[in-house]
Amino acid sequence: MARMKSNRKKNFFTGLTVFIVIFLLAFFGIQFFTKTGIFRIPGVVYYDESLNASELELLKSIFTEEIDLDKDVTISAEESYTRPELKEGEYLYSISVPTADFYDTREDTSEFIENEYALIPIEDLSFNKKLLSMDGKYYLDTFDSGAVFRTIKFESEKYEDEIQPLVEETFTKTFPDKSTVLSFAQTGVTALSRGMNRKYDAVGGDATYFASEIGTFLSGFDLTHTSNESSFTDFASYDNICSKKGFINTLLAIGLDIVELTGNHNQDCGDVAATETIDIYNANNIKIVGGGKTADEAAIPLEISEKGNNITFLAYNLSTGGATYDNSPGANQYYEEKAVQDINAAKARGDFVLVDIQYYECSAYASEYEDATCDYANSAAGDQVGFFRHLIDLGADMVVGTSAHQPQTYELYGNGVIYYGLGNLFFDQVWWPGTTRSLILANYYYEDKLLQTKIVPTVYDADMQTKLMDKETSQWFLNRLISVRP
Repeated sequence: MARMKSNRKKNFFTGLTVFIVIFLLAFFGIQFFTKTGIFRIPGVVYYDESLNASELELLKSIFTEEIDLDKDVTISAEESYTRPELKEGEYLYSISVPTADFYDTREDTSEFIENEYALIPIEDLSFNKKLLSMDGKYYLDTFDSGAVFRTIKFESEKYEDEIQPLVEETFTKTFPDKSTVLSFAQTGVTALSRGMNRKYDAVGGDATYFASEIGTFLSGFDLTHTSNESSFTDFASYDNICSKKGFINTLLAIGLDIVELTGNHNQDCGDVAATETIDIYNANNIKIVGGGKTADEAAIPLEISEKGNNITFLAYNLSTGGATYDNSPGANQYYEEKAVQDINAAKARGDFVLVDIQYYECSAYASEYEDATCDYANSAAGDQVGFFRHLIDLGADMVVGTSAHQPQTYELYGNGVIYYGLGNLFFDQVWWPGTTRSLILANYYYEDKLLQTKIVPTVYDADMQTKLMDKETSQWFLNRLISVRP
């Protein structure tokens, strides 16, 4: 009996030993073949040679020796000239845009010799550099081309569990796009009058005729502005600076959002016409700046708040008449104390401050040939350069002259930019080459700052249909203006 008990005990321990051995073999075998447990191999980070030095430095600050990955990850970079459609594990890391000197009149990278222009991060773009197109694509118009788009790609079997939590905060970025960039077309003198009234009748009262070549371009902006010097009235003739009432359709055809009333001719057909004209603007949801039915109304700044951008638009009259001083309609007279108050209040809010000035006019139109006299900033009465620069010194970010019937020079000054005169967008002055031209300032705002201004020259002829100037003429003309900057 004792022997039988001994055999049973022996068999028990033998079986237990076999079970333990089999269990251990299975346990460690599974670990070995699945690379887990004591046989586990940590995930490895593979950096592709497409990554540049700064990207490598950033990535290595994330994937340190303390990071224990379960699966390998491969990190690479790709560049494209169109905005990529991102897939899982892909991040748009940078957008680089081509720029040149502010005063360079070339428009596209194809016009430059290699290395003449600079690719800079979109975050570094500002109004004092000139954004160029790439292959005819302008980034601030398209947002999906006209730039170099760089994508960082993470590939891992456990991307969602392991990699995404490590990199998402760092690599998820926002860039200027259509939802956050406010486009604002600022134009010069409009006076739909005199010979334009004659032409209006000749084309059967079709006021859209005058905007047929420029309307699509201007209405494509979020906001479009002009300085209209002519009121709508039934008393408009072929000789006065008053507009037939149907001319409101010219302004609607360019998508007008903001009308400036600092001009000195809005009362040419009387206060009733000027007042009724303001009613017409209001009925068409056109905002007014620099003028009004009374002096108090005319002095109200226009506050713009769109797409996360806040702009205070101030407009004053400092010229030969047209201002209101009482309860009659007219332009907003410039007073230094009020201008300082307006600018300081806007700066306190953190707004971008845009100031338009109806200044004294240059009238060097005594020739049917090219006369560059009015190109100069000080070609009109008074110290135009000193006064416009003074407004920048007071805190304005941009100062624009809206009285010149010929485009004038422009310059960077202090912390801002000055455009001394924009010329005629719409008028009947077809006798002198200078008065048929104008500058459209295509302004692009982002996060309360002026990101860029694209200068777009226009021209009209005896047909009085304003159109975009061709590239060759545009560059010649802008070079002429730049050559006489202060």
